[in-house]
Amino acid sequence: MTAQNKNKTVIARLVARNEANQTEAICSNKTHHANSTKQSHEPKRKTETDCVVPCNDVSLTPKLRFKEFEGDWEKKKIGEVLKIGSGRDYKHLNKGQIPVYGTGGLMTYVDEYLYEGESVCIGRKGTIDKPVYLNEKFWTVDTLFYTHSFKNSIPKFIFRLFERINWKLYNEASGVPSLSKSTIEKIKFSTPSLPEQQKIASFLTAVDTKIQQLTRKKELLEQYKKGVMQKIFNQELRFKPDNANETSLREPVARNEANSTQSVQNETDFPDWEEKKLGDVCDVNPKNHELPNSFVYIDLESVESGRLVFQNRIDLSEAPSRAQRLLKVNDLLFQTVRPYQMNNLFFNKEGDYVASTGYAQLRVKESAMFLYQLLHTNEFVNNVLERCTGTSYPAINSKDLSKLKIKVPSLKEQQKIATYLSAIDRKIETVNNQISHTQTFKKGLLQQLFV
Repeated sequence: MTAQNKNKTVIARLVARNEANQTEAICSNKTHHANSTKQSHEPKRKTETDCVVPCNDVSLTPKLRFKEFEGDWEKKKIGEVLKIGSGRDYKHLNKGQIPVYGTGGLMTYVDEYLYEGESVCIGRKGTIDKPVYLNEKFWTVDTLFYTHSFKNSIPKFIFRLFERINWKLYNEASGVPSLSKSTIEKIKFSTPSLPEQQKIASFLTAVDTKIQQLTRKKELLEQYKKGVMQKIFNQELRFKPDNANETSLREPVARNEANSTQSVQNETDFPDWEEKKLGDVCDVNPKNHELPNSFVYIDLESVESGRLVFQNRIDLSEAPSRAQRLLKVNDLLFQTVRPYQMNNLFFNKEGDYVASTGYAQLRVKESAMFLYQLLHTNEFVNNVLERCTGTSYPAINSKDLSKLKIKVPSLKEQQKIATYLSAIDRKIETVNNQISHTQTFKKGLLQQLFV
């Protein structure tokens, strides 16, 4: 088995543990003992005895370590293991193939390079906590430092060290964050032998590769959903009714453009879609009962990408005046201010929840999930924007919202569409959770693989 494959195997096993919320268990003495008997190449944690720090309160070995390495790490200053170069203006250069980087990433391409080879870049001004590893010919602007002339240190290890440093602690400005060469050079750190540096760097690179693969998988799923939604709501794709003995989800059936509307209906056995007003298929901001004395308040900041990420329980006496939408299960919240952000919510919780008037509350008469998906189509959002007022914070009122015309299929077809698109949403959410778990796992490694 190659070293790369070994890393993949170890990562898969450790991430699986992490997903089971056992990150701490990896580092427990019990787990350490079990792992040590397997003679694997997983990083091992020190025993409690090892964790006893010397009197100067400085440990020279990491909490988690690969088994083939031992002995103390060596204390050094960053300035002892590398040199820091300054970026320069590029505007006098011609267009070319050499990338120009700033603190925000790739800016443009020019015909000359400032440095060639491995380097770790860190912001001088602005974004100072997003180090980047490069291994090519490149140019950096004056707000981005680059590093070179590494001594007894591997650039990829230095990159991981830079990822671990809390750079904001070294900020030298009260306004725009800034770093200086002298400050960076004086930062003390501990470093192992070159082979151990290489081992740590390779392992963390494999973790990053896993995150990149998951991120790409999520992007592809989102692109697929966007494409299939457009075709479903344009009726280029239609579902067939289930057979009597069939319970599984079926793919939409492509519509033959040459077919007439009548022939399509015959093909799918679902009736044609009807044009209705939004207010015909749901109650917009229905009248509420009296608000409870205590409830979870949902405002625009509580929702992220269709998920309720922040729940703040408050007393009615302390509630803001915007807390007015008393929610029921299957209500939809549609963002009426800057609706292009599509930060909407399908509410499916029991209990006392009240939403802000920054949302329109939609109480749906048929399939709530179908309407929720429809709210995220470009056609619907563009129709909303055409009726918005205001420039910086375009908004639509509930009266205009309820008058918007939409095309609606039969209830059975609504349910099939809702089921199909919800299944894709669940796949995206699963991958998103895997990304979050792996990022948390990496953060833990950065803390425990270094001194």
